[in-house]
Amino acid sequence: MTDDQLKIIYTKTDEAPALATRSLLPILRAFTSSSGIEFDLQDISLAGRIVANFPENLTDEQKQNDALSELGELAKTPAANIIKLPNISASIPQLQATIKELQDHGYDVPEYPEEPEGEPEEGVKARYARVLGSAVNPVLREGNSDRRVAAPVKAYAQANPHPMGEWTGGVKTHVSHMSEGDFFGSEQSHVMAAAGSVQIVLENAAGEITVLRDGLALQQGEVVDASVMSRSALRQFLAGEIADSQDRDLLFSLHMKATMMKVSDPIIFGHAVSVYYADVFEKHGEVLDELGVDPNNGIGDLYSKIESLP
Repeated sequence: MTDDQLKIIYTKTDEAPALATRSLLPILRAFTSSSGIEFDLQDISLAGRIVANFPENLTDEQKQNDALSELGELAKTPAANIIKLPNISASIPQLQATIKELQDHGYDVPEYPEEPEGEPEEGVKARYARVLGSAVNPVLREGNSDRRVAAPVKAYAQANPHPMGEWTGGVKTHVSHMSEGDFFGSEQSHVMAAAGSVQIVLENAAGEITVLRDGLALQQGEVVDASVMSRSALRQFLAGEIADSQDRDLLFSLHMKATMMKVSDPIIFGHAVSVYYADVFEKHGEVLDELGVDPNNGIGDLYSKIESLP
């Protein structure tokens, strides 16, 4: 057995898993020490990923390796033995809070430019994009994306089903979804008959055309897919469901994967926030615009920005 086969990579992540690591990892190391198995701790936390991506202004003591990229390469090999703990899928507010905490500890990492001005800030934003959202799972699962449950576990669950309890018709809980104007209703797909390239083009109501992406190469047989969501239909749907939940005295809950769908879902979430607090945004819209409040970042962005008001 090689040294690589005697090494288990244990990932350092954020928040609750980090607390568990403090107690569990020493136990694992003690338990396996007699067998010569080594546990190698690799930092893939949000703070660690930021530090790894911005080494130029850091001291030698502060710099650290890009563990996520290295583990991504390791995951493609037979020697990979990685214990990947849960990690946060960073939102922009979480990113900004982590940047501030690093700066407070003497790490000279740049601010996140929400509205970049010029190429340098565009470059900074692009580098931060590597750590936003669900940046870890796609990399580490590149080598093995099989997430099926182990056969003995599945067999036990089938033989011992979890009791669901009594379900009555009087329960008000229900799930709602858009019936028109959403991505599902507008989706169109095309299979490439031959290799070629395509453009992604935006045409506004005035007929003005903006090329969003040019020269996108596609292979023969590759599927190109597009869909669009109506802003007005979305806001009308949200307003209706919020009113319905209030009429029925129900908790209104919005379920999204905004950190995975990093482009569309934060915008949809922002509409949910601005519709839910429609009276606030209508009454104080001018002040909120001056403060730079972005509903895409949640109501917490409003709370933090209004602290500067007299």
